[in-house]
Amino acid sequence: MDARRSNGGVTTTSTAVTSPNAARKMPAAVLVLAAMTVLHTGSALTTELFDDIGAAGTTWLRVSFAALLLLAFTGRSLWRALRAAPRRDVIAVVLLGAVSGAMMLLFSEAAARIPLGTATALEFLGPLVVAVASLSRRRELAWLLLAAGGVLCLTSPWQSGANVAGILFGIGSGACWALYVIGTQHVGSRFKAQHGLALSLTVAAVFTAPFGAAGVVIDPKWGVIAAVAGIAVLMPLVPFLLEMQALQRIGKTAYGTLAGLEPAVSLLAAMVLVSQTPTALQAVGTALVVTAGIGAARGESRSTGGREVSRRRSSTPSCPTAPSP
Repeated sequence: MDARRSNGGVTTTSTAVTSPNAARKMPAAVLVLAAMTVLHTGSALTTELFDDIGAAGTTWLRVSFAALLLLAFTGRSLWRALRAAPRRDVIAVVLLGAVSGAMMLLFSEAAARIPLGTATALEFLGPLVVAVASLSRRRELAWLLLAAGGVLCLTSPWQSGANVAGILFGIGSGACWALYVIGTQHVGSRFKAQHGLALSLTVAAVFTAPFGAAGVVIDPKWGVIAAVAGIAVLMPLVPFLLEMQALQRIGKTAYGTLAGLEPAVSLLAAMVLVSQTPTALQAVGTALVVTAGIGAARGESRSTGGREVSRRRSSTPSCPTAPSP
C-alpha cells in the first residue's frame, strides 16, 4: 500500500509520462525511494515558511504554483481531454480535487502544531485503513492495531502537553486521504495521469484559496513566494515523473512495501532539515506504523494468491499524490 502524501495526483496506468534516460537506467526501487525523499524534503522545507504566511497560505500558494506548472506542462491535450470527458467524470475530478485540497490543508495545520513525522504517520492511517479493509482475512486487522499502537507512541495523548488540535488535524487529513484513495480509483481510470493531476490540483487551488489566499495577497513577501514556487517543483512534479518511470517496472507488492517506509522517510527529513529530533518513544511509534504499512501490503499480496499487477499502480495513491504541507 502507499502512503503519499499527495498533491492531488491520480492513480492511472503508467504509459502517460516519460522522464530522462538516466531515470530509465535506475532500479525501480531507487526511483520510488528518490520520489519519497524529494517529496518529504519539500514537506520539511515548507514547514519553515509557516511563520511567514501561515500553514494555509503556504499550502494555497504551493498548490497554485504546482497547478500552474502542470497546466502549462499538459497544454492543449488537457483541454481536449476535458472537452471529451463526460459530465460525471468532470464532477468526479472536481470532487477529488476538493478532497485533495482539504487533505493538504489539514495536513499542513497538523504539521504546524506537531512534528512532521507524527503528522505523516497520522495521515498514513487513512490509506492503511482502506488497504486493510480490502483484505479478506480478519487476522490482517492486526496491522491496524499495530498502527494504532504506533500512533499512541507518537502522540502520547496521556501527557498534559499533547497538542490535541494537531492530532485531530492529522486524523482528519488521514480521513480525507482514505476518501482520496477511493476517488482516484474512479478518476484514474478515465483520465491520463498528468491530466488528472493537473485538473485535481487546479480544483484544490480554488478550494484552498478562501483559507490561505488573503494572508498572501494582502501582505506579499516576495522572497517567501519565490521559495514556495521552487518547492512546487519538488512537490509534485519531480516525484511524479520519478514514480511514473518506476511504476512501469515494479510489482504491486514491491511498490506497496516501499511505500510503507514513508513515515520513516518523513521523520528522517524532519530530523535532518528542520531539526525535529524524535524521542525514543516516537521512533518506536514510527517503526510500528511502518511495519503495519508493509504488513498490509504483503497481506494484500497473499489475499490475491501472490499475483502481481505490473505496469499499474496499487489501490492507494502514490507518493507524489500524498498531502504535503
